[in-house]
Amino acid sequence: MERRRTTGPVPGSAPPVLAYDGDCGFCQSCVDRIRSLAAPTLEAVPWQFLPEESTAPHRARLEREVLLLRGAVVLAGGSDAVARWLGSSPSAGYRAAAAVPRLPGVRGCARVVYRWVSRNRHRLPGGTPACAVPPAAHR
Repeated sequence: MERRRTTGPVPGSAPPVLAYDGDCGFCQSCVDRIRSLAAPTLEAVPWQFLPEESTAPHRARLEREVLLLRGAVVLAGGSDAVARWLGSSPSAGYRAAAAVPRLPGVRGCARVVYRWVSRNRHRLPGGTPACAVPPAAHR
């Protein structure tokens, strides 16, 4: 029996979606800015607008970080999810920039910076008190 290789998406499988906090002004302004500059081909949607069956198992994580989801399956979180989303840009420059946080040594630093931004997003430009991550969600 001959095996076939597929290069495109598996029929019936949905493309990944970047799930972010739509109640956070800082998150929304970051997504809007990246969309306008890099035009990622993967969709970014507030997690509050995604089906409950996709988000319910990950609610605690969604309160503190963006997740790259395919249905209810987490493909990446935090800085890794942002890098993969940015990496879907048609621009070679943005794809190259998205590869940097995935490099050994840089990946750990990117994760630390992402956690700091997540914990302080209510203090950053565009942030409001509603953007604050609940203390119980910090890890």
